Amino acid sequence: MATVIVGAGIIGTSAAYYLSQSETAPSGIHLVEFSPELFASASGFAAGFLARDWFSTASASLGRLSFDLHQRLAKEHDGYRKWGYSPSTATSLAETIGDGEEEDWMGEGTSRVKAAKKIAENDDTRPIWLASRHGRPDIIDKGEGTAQVDPYELCKFLLSECKDRGVKLHHPAKATGVTRDSIGALSSIHVQSTNTAEEYDIPCTRLVLAAGAWTGEVYTTLFPASKLNVPISSLAGHSLLLRAKSWPSPSSTLSQDIENVSKHISSPKPACHALFTSEDIYSSASYSPELFSRLPSGHVYIAGLNGHYPLPSLPTERQIDPQAVGVLKSTSERLLGKGEFVVEREALCWRPVTNKGVPIIGPVKKGKEGEKGVWIAAGHGPWGISLSLGTGLVVSEMVEGRGTSAEVGRLSL
Repeated sequence: MATVIVGAGIIGTSAAYYLSQSETAPSGIHLVEFSPELFASASGFAAGFLARDWFSTASASLGRLSFDLHQRLAKEHDGYRKWGYSPSTATSLAETIGDGEEEDWMGEGTSRVKAAKKIAENDDTRPIWLASRHGRPDIIDKGEGTAQVDPYELCKFLLSECKDRGVKLHHPAKATGVTRDSIGALSSIHVQSTNTAEEYDIPCTRLVLAAGAWTGEVYTTLFPASKLNVPISSLAGHSLLLRAKSWPSPSSTLSQDIENVSKHISSPKPACHALFTSEDIYSSASYSPELFSRLPSGHVYIAGLNGHYPLPSLPTERQIDPQAVGVLKSTSERLLGKGEFVVEREALCWRPVTNKGVPIIGPVKKGKEGEKGVWIAAGHGPWGISLSLGTGLVVSEMVEGRGTSAEVGRLSL
């Protein structure tokens, strides 16, 4: 039985990855991606921060599973070099540490650190790229439960592995409709190539919708008669990718840092840092900056400035707001020091969010139009990269009718 996954971002490729390595893998796996550029939204432009236990009860099991899968994948496939996997010391200059329960901190413009449960005992660890006048931040996690990846490189690795296992990528192509058999069961999906306008059907009996912020739109397109409302909206966020003069440390080399990570993966000695700050009273915008250092690229990523910019038809139609970029640059100067960095990339992406603050993972329930053989995996908000591998494995298990490796019953539609 063939499976079609609409959306070839981090969630869709993770699902295809685990489906393709299953002993009972379906006879055909297809990824359909409508964006002319792969990984053009959050999958390619997100921070890439990973956490093991910064989640509410509903997604806690999935968070643990996914974090462990990230660590395992990096160890088995040299993720340290291929997609910059590294344990990361999570630090905070924020005034408030939360209790680990899910909050709409992203929509409110407050800090992700509200999702953390406790602060570890402080020590001398601090980001070397943080200007000395800011003193020593509090330690949230010393790297046992937090890590860092380059999401774009991770996506490329997963897709390459999928292709090597026979997964077929339809790109750029748009899913435009479904066909049912004589008893009303899903039998194929209709696809149109956006390059050639060629139209064709992909026979399938299983359909996974993982199109990020565009998932609701895709569902409505495929099932126009359905009364079901997929409660996924979008929240846009700007970011900068910086080249800091002091990162990596002048006293070490990238190869030494990577070797450190490789040797100590089971007992992490983090080379990277995540820095979470309280509302930036020094800028014209009220927001909570987040900064993440990456290896082996030697970049520092800054984000946290979110807004409800209209969702475009295609992620490549983004229009970066110069004012937002100016705020991020000003914050970077304050935290890293004026003249201490070069901006290498300005970006804008859309995260799929839900009102509950947790993703939707599960089947479209029986008794509703167009739901048999259809699953949804979207709405991960700021945690799409962190929860990606766990979501991919769980979705693959659902599609195959097996028990899931994480408790996700409270994440169903």
